[in-house]
Amino acid sequence: MENSKHSLAKSGLQPKKSFGQYFLEDRGIIDKIITLIQLNNNDIVVEIGPGTGALTIPILRHVFHLIAIEKDQQLINLLRRKLSTEESEKISIVSGDALKIDFKRISDNFKKKVLILGNIPYNISSPLIERLILYRNSIRCAILMFQHEFALRLIACPGERRCSALTIVSQYYAEISPVIKVKKDAFYPRPSVDSMVLHINFEKPYKFRAKNDIIFRKIVKSAFLFRRKTILNSLEKAMVFLPKEKIIRALEECNIDPKKRAENLSMYDFVSLSLALPMDPEKGEDLTR
Repeated sequence: MENSKHSLAKSGLQPKKSFGQYFLEDRGIIDKIITLIQLNNNDIVVEIGPGTGALTIPILRHVFHLIAIEKDQQLINLLRRKLSTEESEKISIVSGDALKIDFKRISDNFKKKVLILGNIPYNISSPLIERLILYRNSIRCAILMFQHEFALRLIACPGERRCSALTIVSQYYAEISPVIKVKKDAFYPRPSVDSMVLHINFEKPYKFRAKNDIIFRKIVKSAFLFRRKTILNSLEKAMVFLPKEKIIRALEECNIDPKKRAENLSMYDFVSLSLALPMDPEKGEDLTR
């Protein structure tokens, strides 16, 4: 199969910076990703940004059906021209924004959870993770390529400066593992940074669960809102409806040093806090008043 650079040139097209388009060119990396995914002919795959089909076309023979979400109409036209009649029967190409896709509808239509694939532009990485979390019950797993620094944020451990609210929330809902680091020269055009493929398994969430996920997320986001402050000061500043003494009592109950910062707390600490703080999940009010 010809590479993306040749495919685009033959069609008189250029990569669009406004869409964050970087096309994976390295055949060895593509083959390695396909092998690592371990697809089977019952899988329903949703690919975000199929581009010129470098990954799309090789995996069609391994799956039951593939839904390709592409924002660029010129690339949609190019991809359709490259498909054989047999391949066309196994793919649905949707013109649209991945941040607006109803993954539950796709899952319900095929009566099974879907697998998400994609090389994700940096500018939609965070909102896409949030959307996948929203639809987590319809998704088996996601194998996504992110800019290297963003990927490191998602797999960060407590104590690392990269650890953020997105880190904690993502790892609460899914087991996230690094799959392969991809050098920048594997793409056309060549980006300024390396990338990393992550395996995000929504069927293996963190085992210790909060009673209310809204409270859990409020606490995590509040803790990191003033991340250079101590956990006590950050929660006090972000949750003005809770008296300081109640926050102190909750931290003591959870054996959390009030002088620690949010990035030093474990997932267990955050779940424990969500159980210890008396909060109305919807109104953000102290329930003990």
